[in-house]
Amino acid sequence: MTDDSDGPVEPDELVLAGGFDPVTREQWLEAADGVARRSGRISEDAGLGAGVETLTRTSADGIRVAPLYAAEDVTDLPETGVPGSWPFTRGANPAGHVTEGWDVRQRHAGTDPAAVREALLADLESGVNSIWLRVGAGGVPVADLARALEGMHLDLAGVALDAGADAVEAAGAYLDLAQRFGVEDAELLGSLGLDPVGLRARAGSGPEVDSVVATARRVAGSFGKVTAITVDGTAIREAGGSDAQELGFSLASGVAYLRTLTGAGLDIDTTARLLEFRYAATPDQFPTIAKLRAARRLWARVLEASGTTEVPQRQHAVVSEALFSRRDPWVNMLRGTVAGFAAGVGGADAVTVPPFDAALGIAEPFSRRIARNTQGLLIEESHLAQVIDPAGGSWYVEHLTEDLAEAAWAFFQEVEGAGGVLAALDSGLVAGKVAEVRAERESDVARRKAPLTGVSEFADLEEKPVERIPLPEPLEREGLPLYRPAAAYEERRDTADRMLASTGHRPQVFLATLGSLATYTARVGFTRNLLGAGGIDAVEAGPTKTVQEVVDAFGGSGTPVAVLCSSDALYDERAAETAAALRAAGATRILLAGRPKEQVPGVDGYLYSGCDALAVIDDVYASLEGSK
Repeated sequence: MTDDSDGPVEPDELVLAGGFDPVTREQWLEAADGVARRSGRISEDAGLGAGVETLTRTSADGIRVAPLYAAEDVTDLPETGVPGSWPFTRGANPAGHVTEGWDVRQRHAGTDPAAVREALLADLESGVNSIWLRVGAGGVPVADLARALEGMHLDLAGVALDAGADAVEAAGAYLDLAQRFGVEDAELLGSLGLDPVGLRARAGSGPEVDSVVATARRVAGSFGKVTAITVDGTAIREAGGSDAQELGFSLASGVAYLRTLTGAGLDIDTTARLLEFRYAATPDQFPTIAKLRAARRLWARVLEASGTTEVPQRQHAVVSEALFSRRDPWVNMLRGTVAGFAAGVGGADAVTVPPFDAALGIAEPFSRRIARNTQGLLIEESHLAQVIDPAGGSWYVEHLTEDLAEAAWAFFQEVEGAGGVLAALDSGLVAGKVAEVRAERESDVARRKAPLTGVSEFADLEEKPVERIPLPEPLEREGLPLYRPAAAYEERRDTADRMLASTGHRPQVFLATLGSLATYTARVGFTRNLLGAGGIDAVEAGPTKTVQEVVDAFGGSGTPVAVLCSSDALYDERAAETAAALRAAGATRILLAGRPKEQVPGVDGYLYSGCDALAVIDDVYASLEGSK
């Protein structure tokens, strides 16, 4: 203790839990089991830890994710070192982002160089550090690159190019701008974005890996602050792949570039400095944090095997636009904030948070301002950059980091065993493995196990649409597909909107409510929420005491599809009788909200938590169409 006669006595070491009795793992397990027993999730005679097991899930990579981690869970994990030292798990810099925060990188796309210039200069004047610019097909023409970047100080704010098949030409044009803009070659900032592997992943074809050699040599010789190659793993996540698949693919791509450039005469340290890795950040914040930490550790291991331990992986984390919705796009602000938070906490060097309307088309000044301010709030007001490796020491994050690293290394070895990344792409190995995970994601979305707020959950049928000028698609995706989880529901909402426009009303079902308001309210809310995700409206009978009251209300509903809504007790009493009466009154499809232990006579289908919501919605549409 420190004795200070003029003030309170302060401890030499702060122990936050010092005033509490130690709690053992067994006590935690017993407490969780007690809750699980009271909720009926486990039996009374279930063994110790059974309750925790019901809360344990398995990730898309087959990783067991428990609800509880303690110090003993990480005792056997490899050392992560300290920030700024090999293997760089805890960050590439000893001081993290404490000095200036991470690089806030705003994406711009558009074909008019004057409009793009105005937008990017506005961003740079308002807190953005660098620009991510689409060039070539679907973006600023390569010949107009100088016009689009006129007025930028390229020694203070760099440009990351996204030029697809025009990458080599765009890279040369950008490097030429140094002299034209009066910037010393050695002071030019930027990322040229050469990535024939990533292009092949998306487009199905592209130039050979050695197409990067000439540009890489030019950059290595004169442009010390420019990265030439982007190792882009986001194509895997955009196609619905897993975090470990994204990591393993990026390792295999990076190795392909290492082999090519060192084979062309560049040394390993120089080659490593020419690479920037791009990863997807998602609203699944802990997997994103762990993925970025695991990526640095894995790449450090690759470079160690290649002969260097001095060059950390440079990361650009991109909040995936594929996870943004066109419906209720305002929710994208929340998705972007959580994903941006995860990218910053995970230690990414540069972070891109798209405008909330990115899935709709060309972003407007307001949405770009919200996007850049999101990062500004995280850095300057939430002070995320003021803590070095804020996730370090979390037993859960440390364990998940190692689990992801092991799964990613296994996928990397599988790709390498198939002959390398290009061979694995061309043979369909990567596409096949990604498709397996995508199928699981599609199932989770359909069953609303992976809820999409504003889309599959809490859809607002009266929402005012947000309209934007569509973006031109720069690339024909003949390789890995683009998977947007919200798309399936949005397609059905579009169908409902077309029906509204042509007939004056949306597709509609009748809610056959049995009993009092308190009896059926919960299941009415559930049904409206589920069907609303497909644009289907509902009219309800209201409180009823008899079957005839339900039938009378159905007669004026104007729809042949009915959904019984009530309690299990009233279902036992009246569901079968009500279904028969509704059928006699003209109902062609009768559903029931709930999951009874036995089939109810006269009922065609059931709506319950975990059912295939898309299948139910399609069934309703088919029934309405068949009744015409």
